[in-house]
Amino acid sequence: MNWPTILGISKTHLRSRLKQSSVAALGVTFGIGTFITLASFMTGLNGLLDGLILNRTPHIHIYNKLEPTEQQPITLIDQFSSGINIIHSIKPKKSQVRIHNALPLIQYLRDQEGVRGAIAQVQAQVFYLAGSIELNGVVFGIDVMEETRLFNIGDYVIEGDPKDLARTSNGIILGAGVAKKMSLKIGDRVQLSSVNGGLFPLKIVGFYQSGLAEIDDVQSYVNLATAQGILGKGNDYISDINVKLYDMEEAPLLASQISNQYDLTAIDIKTANAQFETGTQIRNIITYAVSITLLVVAGFGIYNILNMMIYEKMNDIAILKATGFSGKDVKMIFISEALIIGLIGGALGLLIGYGLSVGISYIPFETDALPTVKTFPVNNDPIFYLIGTVFALVATFFAGYLPATKAEKVDPVDIIRGQ
Repeated sequence: MNWPTILGISKTHLRSRLKQSSVAALGVTFGIGTFITLASFMTGLNGLLDGLILNRTPHIHIYNKLEPTEQQPITLIDQFSSGINIIHSIKPKKSQVRIHNALPLIQYLRDQEGVRGAIAQVQAQVFYLAGSIELNGVVFGIDVMEETRLFNIGDYVIEGDPKDLARTSNGIILGAGVAKKMSLKIGDRVQLSSVNGGLFPLKIVGFYQSGLAEIDDVQSYVNLATAQGILGKGNDYISDINVKLYDMEEAPLLASQISNQYDLTAIDIKTANAQFETGTQIRNIITYAVSITLLVVAGFGIYNILNMMIYEKMNDIAILKATGFSGKDVKMIFISEALIIGLIGGALGLLIGYGLSVGISYIPFETDALPTVKTFPVNNDPIFYLIGTVFALVATFFAGYLPATKAEKVDPVDIIRGQ
């Protein structure tokens, strides 16, 4: 098979029908460019929405759950053991919110393979006081540097720097809603009143905004020792432990092991956010379904154009066969034409898709849910460009293969006799 001759004839055919060839190439260009743009934008947007949950949600949340005592006094009386006992208004059993031996448990978790980090947290109910204003609230005592590393708290600090909290023993990152209601700014002092009646003047080093008003109106962050001081507890008092893993899929198994081994409540992220995972799967299915549909439509357009081109080239096919070209040679000529269209159209599609994706990434986009995001999120994953390239070649090959098979079977005698 003489490939230079075959490719030369293919180029001649394409140039002789330049308009049709250009339309076919533009079909590939449009399909690939739209696919890359849509996939990059939609997956980037999905990543943003997922981040709103995953960034601030631990893979495993460990705490002491307050719940009623399973064994009631009536169950201890033999004469009622065989009956059905109905008990109303069962009160929660008296238990500590504090996690017993929390510090050794945290160290144990950090030593586990697959654990990215485990950090302590102290939750305290407070009142925010500023002059005559008094608001209900809750403060979380955290290790701010670990919180930044594992849970990206810096993405939600709209003013100030989380590092300032680590450098200030009596500092507070105040909820944006609280700050707005009390007309406070960075550097001001706000007094916190604990449920025990103690007053704690704290310096505002930053403002936190989650985008949810019910959170921003009550929630703030302080250092771990500050929260322990507000509650009047020692430095071993820990109310919650948050764990981040390298692989989120391992969370259910590790949470179950912790619950059984330490008699604590350990909630994994899949249990806590089952609806979120379902929503993510549906959005991804819709994204890829629409993207693939665009590619398939482009493939049918290429097929139609090549099919018409072959019918118009019947005389050329007859002459080629009459001059010694085999049916296989003719078939390869038209497949080569299809692949050339695919390469040119695919290359243009990749460039256009990349250009549109970059353009979208510069469009202003502001949301209260993630104040540090200023433009539309775009995911320029190389896999999208690889998929586009492969599809351009595969689609054009099959779009050219079916008409080329017909051309291979053309009898030149019938064509010439018909003339």
